[in-house]
Amino acid sequence: MPYYAGLLSAAQYHGAAHHRPQEFQVCLAMNRRPIQCGDVRVVFIVRKQIADVPVQSFNTPRGMILVSTPEATAFDLVGYPHHVGGLDNAATVLSELAEKIDPEELVVAAHAAPVSWAQRLGYILEFVGNSERTSPLKNYVSQHAKHTVALLAAGPRRRSSQNRDWKLNVNVEIDVESI
Repeated sequence: MPYYAGLLSAAQYHGAAHHRPQEFQVCLAMNRRPIQCGDVRVVFIVRKQIADVPVQSFNTPRGMILVSTPEATAFDLVGYPHHVGGLDNAATVLSELAEKIDPEELVVAAHAAPVSWAQRLGYILEFVGNSERTSPLKNYVSQHAKHTVALLAAGPRRRSSQNRDWKLNVNVEIDVESI
């Protein structure tokens, strides 16, 4: 069964977890109930196209584990903000993770995610001061994004500022925690 450690757990492996995650997050192709392994609560997140998500191996005291690459982790952070403490926390973690992101590999990871995630990720990377890493992703979005999407999908439906580069309705303000 394909799996990978993702979201905040993956960010921690990449040295970008601002706070120690409260639970270990694993992405799977299908639903599974959380489990308790000693003191660690393991939660499972359903991820479509899981076989296409770029992963890498990490050695742990208990053996090898598959972890999403920094680029795939970035996509998951913006794709599942409710699993990472909200969009503000996702942006804070992305500000730390950005130095590990390869701009070309970001486009590779984009193929395993909805285009709306690429739109949001590109905007947030620019917002946190990493626009130099977004050029290939911006080209990808301009070729694939057909519609303007909201920065926060479950956010207010009001019209606010528009970001034409990312085809994004900026319907919420992002507050990045100081590092």
